[in-house]
Amino acid sequence: MADASIENAGLVIVDKDADMTSHDVVSRCRKLFNTRRVGHAGTLDPMATGVLVIGIERATKLLGLLSLTTKSYVATIRLGASTDTDDREGQIISRADASHLSSDRIAEGVAALTGDIAQVPAKVSAIKVDGRRAHKLVRSGAEFNLEARPVTVSRFDILGIGATDDGFVDVDVEVDCSAGTYIRSLARDLGAGLGVGGHLTALRRTAVGPFTLEHARTLAQLQEHPQMSLTIDEAVKISFPHRDIDDDEAESISQGRWLEPVGRKGIYVVIDPAGQAIALVQEKGRRASSVMVVRPATLR
Repeated sequence: MADASIENAGLVIVDKDADMTSHDVVSRCRKLFNTRRVGHAGTLDPMATGVLVIGIERATKLLGLLSLTTKSYVATIRLGASTDTDDREGQIISRADASHLSSDRIAEGVAALTGDIAQVPAKVSAIKVDGRRAHKLVRSGAEFNLEARPVTVSRFDILGIGATDDGFVDVDVEVDCSAGTYIRSLARDLGAGLGVGGHLTALRRTAVGPFTLEHARTLAQLQEHPQMSLTIDEAVKISFPHRDIDDDEAESISQGRWLEPVGRKGIYVVIDPAGQAIALVQEKGRRASSVMVVRPATLR
């Protein structure tokens, strides 16, 4: 028989407001869902809005296993000024007139940053340097450099270009990219490539893996009606390939034993005849072993 930790387990896809940290959202969700077992996947900067994946109860165990390898954003890049944080919240450190830039020249700059690229993360990122977060090192005044990392920008589309009265050019873009890509770094590098500097002025995440704004609700909406976006069953079914198993196999894997492999790669979810997700499984050699038991025998 299922207990509250299964019945109340799932994902809440939050449409994060601006000027909140991801941890602020977790704290609010702890109160809304009356549990300490709340976590998040894929941090969003305070300036950014949009999709933030929150795990509740047993679904917190899912967060590190979800295939959140692709992310989508809409953003505004301001050409003509660089800041020390690569976004609008930093101090301007250089300015240049960008009004001479043609749409074709901007499109060339965008094309150069599309595909498989090497990207230096922003210094105010959460990347660790000798055990300390880069953004904390920046605030302490420490001097350091971050290494370029391979990322994939699968789509970098220009939605609109508009000049301002003071020599800036604002470029609205849509980006699909791999996890670990910094949109503020794309803004910085686009401006640098065009010789005028650039920074991010607006950022909205529209999708993380299979989770989109269609699933999302604001904290104000959740305050009115606190409910999951996806139950734990719905979450694993939308996130992983399926394998149907019989009742005996379900009982076995729910007790921590293993199944016979069927020649599948990667993590998949095994589902019993009642349509319940029993476990996330990965095959290795002659065993298909659980990487997470969704419904242990004690909760079935």
